[in-house]
Amino acid sequence: MNLHQFRFVQEAVRRDLNLTETAKALFTSQPGISKAILELEGELGVDIFARHGKRLRRVTEPGQHVLASIEIIMREVNNLKRIGEEFSKQDSGTLSIATTHSQARYFLPEPLAQLRKRFPKVNISLHQGSPAQVAQMLQSEVADIGIATESIGDVDELVSLPCYEWQHAVVMPATHPLAQAERVNLEDLAREPIVTYHPSFSGRTRVDQAFAARHLKPNIVLEAIDADVIKTYVRLGLGIGIVAEIAVRDDPPGGDLVSRKVGHLFGRSITRVAFKRGAYLRNFVFAFAEMLSERLNRALISKAMSSREGGTDTHDYQL
Repeated sequence: MNLHQFRFVQEAVRRDLNLTETAKALFTSQPGISKAILELEGELGVDIFARHGKRLRRVTEPGQHVLASIEIIMREVNNLKRIGEEFSKQDSGTLSIATTHSQARYFLPEPLAQLRKRFPKVNISLHQGSPAQVAQMLQSEVADIGIATESIGDVDELVSLPCYEWQHAVVMPATHPLAQAERVNLEDLAREPIVTYHPSFSGRTRVDQAFAARHLKPNIVLEAIDADVIKTYVRLGLGIGIVAEIAVRDDPPGGDLVSRKVGHLFGRSITRVAFKRGAYLRNFVFAFAEMLSERLNRALISKAMSSREGGTDTHDYQL
């Protein structure tokens, strides 16, 4: 048996047992993959996959155990590569970060500037996507570290730790009647057209749940993944915006838009930092995590990474 066989099995499962897509992803031939998997099954004496003709239908029960072992082996192979990179290059290399637009645009610039100052030989690769895509990029080891609000705390393969709390804000033209109100309530918002995030981004579920709990139906006229886009359409008069407070934090006072924090309506959300469980983290990854929050430190992250109690480790870490 060899690493190529392990990689073929692993990728086939990731591609929903579609060997054509597996071959494309690994830049090889479909017959070659089929032959390698059959040879591995022959060596092990068990079927990893149940088949219908030449098609893979499902992972067998012994195949589940084989797959779990392959995941460990391939993870450790990648860890060996990273150990070699760290000790040969010391404080140089590439930090790959998976995150959402809001985090990349509003939260990460300062920590990334600090990282570059401390580790000038480290290059940064920033991958943006939905929270679900952030989780997937961590699982597939496209990224070393993930930062998002939704989803990443619910994946068993990931370790996630709270980074910071935040609340939503409503944003509207300075001329809007609600701009003069001292306190905005849900009934006020339910009467207005609303421009806000797509349901998979930036605590949108909290917004939906708050309206549902009061038996109100918000009139959401536009959904976007980018707070700057939301504010652009608010300026054009499409409606009142609901965004993360960080997106209006640096807006100049006396501008054309007015914002109000509405934590009393939608509660507080938690942005989380996540890693793939068991992955080898280089020195500058730990250092960057510490830059993200004063509550994060190497000992805490190491302890969480070695824990086997689930995807979210918060028992030693409270905001």
